[in-house]
Amino acid sequence: MTSAHEVRAYEYVNLPYDRVSELLRRDALGVFQRATVSAMARARELVSTMRVDVGPVELGADVVVRVASVSEEPSRVLGPRTRLCLEWEASQRPQLFPTMTATLDVYALAPGETQVDFHGNYSPPLGAVGAVLDAVVGHRIAQATVHRFVKEIAERLRVEMT
Repeated sequence: MTSAHEVRAYEYVNLPYDRVSELLRRDALGVFQRATVSAMARARELVSTMRVDVGPVELGADVVVRVASVSEEPSRVLGPRTRLCLEWEASQRPQLFPTMTATLDVYALAPGETQVDFHGNYSPPLGAVGAVLDAVVGHRIAQATVHRFVKEIAERLRVEMT
């Protein structure tokens, strides 16, 4: 069971775990940037645009993504797993947008298939008003944003490694 502020998403990448893990350990922020921003905006160091469609409207905010740590952890069941601990917040007016702490786990499903698994917790902004907005629509926006982020990462990994 997930908490009200917990979000999860995963995608598959038809590439070997070792290659995916090595690229993310070497250049995770670069992969995230290239996955989430247009070519003109890529020059802004460590800033990505998180976007989500809400009906006919696309919402977005520039966020600063930080990789707090990267580790490789053994697992008896699935083999090794690379874990990236992430934090993000809006680059401008962060008090108006949720903050997120998350893990991005990467592990092999088969010799040529890797899973990218995101598990995060966010804090809604604006105190009691933010809690109400989160209950009405915020959680759906957060979930959609994370799903899109993970999908774009998986696509970027496919592009860069083929």
